[in-house]
Amino acid sequence: MLRSVLLFPLFCLVLLSAPFSARAAMEIQVIGGAANKIAVAMVPFQGAPGQPVPPLTQIAGDDLERSGQFRRVDVGGTPQPVAPAQVNYGVWRNKGADALVIGQVAALPGGRFEVRFYLLDVIKQTQLAAFSYTISSTQWRATAHQIADIVFEKLTGTPGAFSSRIAYVQKQGKRYELRVADADGQNPRTVMRSGESVISPRFSPDGARIAYVSFEDKKPVVYVQSLRDGGRRKVAAFKGSNSAPAWAPDGRRMAVVLTRDDASQIYLLNADGSGLSRLTRGGNLDTEPVFTPDGKTIYFTSDRGGSAQIYQVAANGGEPKRVTFSGSYNVSPALSPDGRYLAYISREDGRFSVVLHELASGQTRVLTDTARDESPSFAPNGQAVLYATVQGGRGILGTVSLDGKTRARLSESGVDAREPAWGP
Repeated sequence: MLRSVLLFPLFCLVLLSAPFSARAAMEIQVIGGAANKIAVAMVPFQGAPGQPVPPLTQIAGDDLERSGQFRRVDVGGTPQPVAPAQVNYGVWRNKGADALVIGQVAALPGGRFEVRFYLLDVIKQTQLAAFSYTISSTQWRATAHQIADIVFEKLTGTPGAFSSRIAYVQKQGKRYELRVADADGQNPRTVMRSGESVISPRFSPDGARIAYVSFEDKKPVVYVQSLRDGGRRKVAAFKGSNSAPAWAPDGRRMAVVLTRDDASQIYLLNADGSGLSRLTRGGNLDTEPVFTPDGKTIYFTSDRGGSAQIYQVAANGGEPKRVTFSGSYNVSPALSPDGRYLAYISREDGRFSVVLHELASGQTRVLTDTARDESPSFAPNGQAVLYATVQGGRGILGTVSLDGKTRARLSESGVDAREPAWGP
């Protein structure tokens, strides 16, 4: 059952009670991809025994493949170079590679490793990048994500987002957990646990804090919690309900939805809970605010026109303007980092799908083929959208490219995950 943001404005979270293992890993399934993918050969890095697993090249290769813009070239039966001088470019051209990643890992005292890698253009027979890292085993996956980011940026011209993090909510028995994980769903850690619902996690612009709504006080209250030391504080605990936190780009201000004076309306306040001021007015329901990248405008969901639609209003006040006109039910707005696109959930023939709306032209595109989608959130490089949906009777997380051609399902056996947010 999908929640209705207008009947229950961001207060309810439907989670199934399937058991799960806290140590289970996300399983990634990639569907589709760009028509002309970049062929990259990733030679397993040679060197020190006892390297952590999976190999760096496998993690980085999975990242690149999940983007839909790359395909991996089989490196079997081929000499395994570790330095550019050892590369026979003709061999790799014959294997269909456009680019080649090679490197080596050396063991250092204290259980540390030195990782060196090179990115080579097979067609032009040139070196595109060379980096060296000194890491501990706990930094293994982070290093692989950094390698994938470098390869992605050098070959596409767009920064990678594989080193970013995601947040989501899952249920363990009768307890809810707010989790933060790598962008591929691995390395999850629990930020907070509660016997009551937790919804609407949102990273601060610098990624150091996370805002969310907790029902532990038997009513919705907005908290801000440090991801460094775990310290947290209530920033919106007014009379009535407090929900839908959204960070301003400077990280000093927030928008929240309160019912303290009226039906659900949007308010602004400082990130420490001070300086409350009201932004929207009327007997309608206004909810799900989100700032534009420049901080000058707020998009939000409202029923002020008679049905759920997306509106915009100046962050310093003014008359709201309707943005979505196609379809009778559009909710949960998210803005791309460059401000070019709006993603939201649209209902059509009983199906709830992720829609991409180009703000300049007004053109829209349905990105997903599932029927119970919610909570879209853009990658920090704007190249994909994270969302939740229901598959096999449980909530799972997924990503989809902006052309809708590449969809990756992030799943964990027995876990019901919802309310995702993509952080910096």
